[in-house]
Amino acid sequence: MNLVAPTTKPPTAERPEWVSVIPAAPTTLVELFERLTRLHKKPNSLNYKQNGRWLSISSDELLRRSRRIAAGLYSVGLKRGDRVAILSESRPEWTLTDAGCLFAGAVDVPIYPTLGPPQVRYLLHDSGARILFLANYQKAVQLKEVVNQCPEIEHLILFEENEAANHAEFRAQTLSLAQLEQRGRTLEDEQPDLIDQLAHRSRPDELATIIYTSGTTGEPKGVMLTHSNLVSNIIDSAGHFSFSETDTVLSVLPLSHVFERTAMYMYLHHGLTVYFGESFEKIGQNLREVRPTIFVGVPRIFEKIFGRVKEKAVEKGKLNQALLAWAVTVGKEYAKQTLSKENVPLLLGLKHRVADRLIFSKWRQALGGRIRLLVSGGAALAEELVCTYLGAGLPILQGYGLTETSPVITAAKLEDNRVGAVGKPIRNVSVRIAPDGEIETRGPHVMRGYYNKPLDTKAVFTDDGWFKTGDIGFLDEDGFLHITDRKKELLKTSGGKYIAPQPIEQLIKGSRFVNQVVLVGNGRKFPAALIVPDWERLESYVQLKGIEVASRHELVTHPRIINLFERQVAALTPDLGQFERVKKIALLENELTIEGGELTPTLKVKRRVIDQKYRRIVDALYEDAEKPRNDSQ
Repeated sequence: MNLVAPTTKPPTAERPEWVSVIPAAPTTLVELFERLTRLHKKPNSLNYKQNGRWLSISSDELLRRSRRIAAGLYSVGLKRGDRVAILSESRPEWTLTDAGCLFAGAVDVPIYPTLGPPQVRYLLHDSGARILFLANYQKAVQLKEVVNQCPEIEHLILFEENEAANHAEFRAQTLSLAQLEQRGRTLEDEQPDLIDQLAHRSRPDELATIIYTSGTTGEPKGVMLTHSNLVSNIIDSAGHFSFSETDTVLSVLPLSHVFERTAMYMYLHHGLTVYFGESFEKIGQNLREVRPTIFVGVPRIFEKIFGRVKEKAVEKGKLNQALLAWAVTVGKEYAKQTLSKENVPLLLGLKHRVADRLIFSKWRQALGGRIRLLVSGGAALAEELVCTYLGAGLPILQGYGLTETSPVITAAKLEDNRVGAVGKPIRNVSVRIAPDGEIETRGPHVMRGYYNKPLDTKAVFTDDGWFKTGDIGFLDEDGFLHITDRKKELLKTSGGKYIAPQPIEQLIKGSRFVNQVVLVGNGRKFPAALIVPDWERLESYVQLKGIEVASRHELVTHPRIINLFERQVAALTPDLGQFERVKKIALLENELTIEGGELTPTLKVKRRVIDQKYRRIVDALYEDAEKPRNDSQ
């Protein structure tokens, strides 16, 4: 890890021996937060919306409040290395509490607010957290039984004040964040050097956080990440993302996930102005209000944004719809030409200028009008969608990583971008492909291990010390990494053929009638697809064709509609091998959601949940096809 060592000066009476000078590059997350006020002093480091108004927290206030939270934690008996759970939607208090834990030497444990009580109970028990931060009293009431069943939890800290919390029958002591900070202020007045002493004991190899995996393929595991893991990743990936203190970013992903958590550290490290989005539903509104230059999301968000563009065109009539389709086709061809470094034909360039004036400029304006970089992570982004954004003058980069790798392994660059790839390995990170196609990596970004799970930890490392990602992919001749699928998500037909579902799903998503799709068929004769329709487009089609149905329930089983989707799937997947071809489809009435349990908080499909939840529908698809043949007939 090529980090600059801290400078040193002899200790003095005014400057005790334990006080370190801020280094040229941070080696711990404590140093990262301290550098913020030295190098990027600004009045609006963090911004949030309250009662319809955007409010700001300065860099000085961020540091001051973080230290008070650290002192408050110390005042209630927290010791170095103790675990502190944070269960809340993303908001400034989340980041302040995270920093407070780091200054106090605690290990924080993020918990998704969308998890149900059984999952929360498991994470609290497994981590042994002594303190639980919650957004508000309502959430505390929802989890009252869980908290009372976890004897390790000694204190509940609520971000929002509520008088009722003082009278609720919680086994753990309940405080508001304001009360905790007031305790911290009192302690700092009594012992002004205390927090510096605690904070500067932090070392690069010390545990900073335990982040639990989303459990898409099994029981969640607590990933142990050190200060060095996270800081090295922030610094080593900086060359791929040209962030600066003149940038503004809208933060919409959950801080409980390592992707946004590390992104937040990166924003602060480079002095960006951060705005916390209100919700997924208000992304469009917030983009127009904040007018960010940087926006980081996951594929599903970028699909939704483009979906909204198409909806707007439909609302304006067939001419606008046709114009958008033409512009997108031109834009994709233009993007492919420019990415391949080929000269753009004169006619194509002219068409693109017209498309930009009529369509793309309005799209960019709908995103605030200042976007200079979009970053997608968490899952593969469809190639066609990448070209659509690039053609619209919205540069979009992909990265790749896992919770276990802090998270970035590879990332693209604006000047070195390749559609279909997830970039090249960042500095100090090595990547190799195992004989079975699994991606393996080694470097300072790789986790210490899984908390309380030594056997699971051993299982994900090779004999020579490389971390096994569980993803299948390849490195092309220029060193770009391509992901084809999750190793554990590969479908194996009853005939012994392996099928990677994600590339096929991406092809099917090319249909204007498809909103979401999940391939099924593990242990079956052939693959089938569960499809959530784009209801607006499908209902327009139904009206156009004069198909009479009384409800969506009736629509998803209508023979003509099933035939429509079968034809769409066949037309989009002509080059698949015979064993890969989707031979049956079923339409689902309801969208797959986080709340329904089918998606992770970063909007990835939980295939295990899908298999269980829609087992009856899947079984019905294969019922006739898999009946044993009666040769005597």
